[in-house]
Amino acid sequence: MPAHAGRQPRKPRFARAPRPPAKRDELLRRRVEAAIAEAHKSHERLRQAIDILPQGIVFLDADGRYVLWNRKYAEIYSKTADLFAEGARLEDTLRVGVARGDYPEAIGHEDEWIAERLQKLYRPGARHEQKLADGRVILIDERLTDDGGVVGLRVDITELKQREASFRLLFDGNPVPMIVCALDDERILGVNDAAVAHYGYSRAEFEKLKIRSLQAFDSEPPWTADPSGEEQAGRTWKHVKADGALIDLAIYSRELTYAERPAALLALMDITERKRAEARLAFMAQHDALTGLPNRNLLRQQVDEMLLHRRRSTDKVALLMLGLDNFKSVNDTLGHAVGDKLLRGVAKRLRSTLREEDALARLNSDEFAIVQSGLTRPEDAVMLAKRLVEAIADPYLLDGHSVVIGASIGIAMAPGDGDDSEKLLKSADMALSRAKADSRGTFAFFEAALDAKAQSRRKIEVELRDAIQNDVLRPYYQPLIDLSSGRITGFEALVRWPHAERGMVSPAEFIPVAEDTGLINPLGGLMLRRACLDAAAWPDDVRVAVNLSPLQFRSGNLLSIVTDALKHSGLPPRRLELEITETLLLEKSAQVLATLHALRALGVRISMDDFGTGYSSLSYLRRFPFDKIKIDQSFVRDLGANREAQAIIRSIVSLGKGLGVTITAEGVETEAELSCLRAEGCDEGQGFLFSKARPNAEIISLLAAQRGIDGDEDAALVA
Repeated sequence: MPAHAGRQPRKPRFARAPRPPAKRDELLRRRVEAAIAEAHKSHERLRQAIDILPQGIVFLDADGRYVLWNRKYAEIYSKTADLFAEGARLEDTLRVGVARGDYPEAIGHEDEWIAERLQKLYRPGARHEQKLADGRVILIDERLTDDGGVVGLRVDITELKQREASFRLLFDGNPVPMIVCALDDERILGVNDAAVAHYGYSRAEFEKLKIRSLQAFDSEPPWTADPSGEEQAGRTWKHVKADGALIDLAIYSRELTYAERPAALLALMDITERKRAEARLAFMAQHDALTGLPNRNLLRQQVDEMLLHRRRSTDKVALLMLGLDNFKSVNDTLGHAVGDKLLRGVAKRLRSTLREEDALARLNSDEFAIVQSGLTRPEDAVMLAKRLVEAIADPYLLDGHSVVIGASIGIAMAPGDGDDSEKLLKSADMALSRAKADSRGTFAFFEAALDAKAQSRRKIEVELRDAIQNDVLRPYYQPLIDLSSGRITGFEALVRWPHAERGMVSPAEFIPVAEDTGLINPLGGLMLRRACLDAAAWPDDVRVAVNLSPLQFRSGNLLSIVTDALKHSGLPPRRLELEITETLLLEKSAQVLATLHALRALGVRISMDDFGTGYSSLSYLRRFPFDKIKIDQSFVRDLGANREAQAIIRSIVSLGKGLGVTITAEGVETEAELSCLRAEGCDEGQGFLFSKARPNAEIISLLAAQRGIDGDEDAALVA
């Protein structure tokens, strides 16, 4: 019998008594509640997590019932968000939304639209778009879960669609040709209507091409210049249109995504006409519009290039400046149209006379320049000058007129007369001036003395300008004498220039310079104002005469200058005498006559100076009623021994008396001349016999002396 037989079984040391059923149920309940609480916490954490997402998120079960959704989803479908509840069906919210008109795409076929939407829900595939009543566009992307439910993503792409619409509007409707090209294979992906019209290809033809197919020359596409992706400024390209025509383009490019492919948008500005216009402008900037010849600017470049090449050899360069003789008379008699044809004819003859390598240019209205290189001696330039003069001299048949014109030529040789274009042109110009002065229809070489004279003239201009600005010039006054009484009736104001270094500068030296440079206007105005101021202090019966240059009339403001001088000085207009020459009236200008009549209306006296030296003095007396005629000194000189001069004086005096005009003789230097003038009945005299021109201080003394002897009726200032 076993040892343990008959013993009671031993109880487990830690055995517990079974729990009552009620306690077990309580424990299970607590565990379930804890699990549920934890599930709620997880659910809440999931909700909080998806609420911060910028996209709308929704979870549906296999029956299409709402399980979970985030705040963005509720915002997107705000009109039906009140229907969202766990266990609610998506189909029901769709039907309510369709009934409210939330989905404009469903209007008119609501059931079909809902069925199609549910079909996409349970068999999701590609993403699709949904348009809401307020105009928003929602991108929908849905996926099935393992338990047959659905996870849905909603993205508001309204702004993106608007940008696409704007792009499409700007692209399709843009008047500028635009092309979209793929970056990888350069294939054309799209074109707008303007590109179709401009290039002549259809859209289908375009889409078979690459951008290189349009380029006239093999080169990299325009967007490869800068890989940054930023908009590229216009680069110039040449493209070929469908008809084979070449066009110039400025291409602007910008990288973008097009149809989900990296692409470049090209804006194509046709600048073909602009390039042609620029070429024309560049040509016109360096060529004469009338003849097509190079102008002075281009000639300078050509001469400088020739001079640069000359330095490598012993050859000389000759610059011949050709001026047409009396070209102005052709314009005046036959008109500018014939004049222009003449200039074109001259240019053609010159070109045919020259070698191909010789340069020819038109410098101004009637001057041309010829440059010949490779000369070994000056005689070569002489031979060319003779040929040119002969070629120009042959008659031109223009509009039924046979026109004959001559030419003068000035020649400058490099390097002796100048080693750059500017110096050489200047030397040739001075030589031309000498040729015209000596004898028209010939040629002359530049001489150093000409340059010295020009430099002296330039120095006079600079110093004269400074003298005018600093009020250095002064009027001197030469008396006008009544020949019957010997009394002073007035004074002629003559400009004098007291130079600090050279003493008194002769008017013959600086007046021509003033007229050539336009300084005669400020100079004349200055002398007029000073003469009026001085004369205002003289006796009331003494006048002042001031010479006027024809150039002062062309300024257009002479009347106001005279008026201002009289007003400022207080001089009565009747005491001012303005002297003009016949040269002024040769212009036959209505403006000149109108100004003279206006001055006369002020009360100013008008005198014709140097009478008898012009071409038609008598006709001028008919056109304007002068107050005085001044006989030129050439008729007064040696008057006592010259019977012809006496006859002319007699005729002029008789004419003056008939017209009621005062006759004044200039340049009276001898007693014999004075006696003869008195005998012929001349009214006034002026000249060294009476007095030289004097400064105003001496004039005041002279007038005081005249007043001192006025009481003696037998006395006179001039015997």
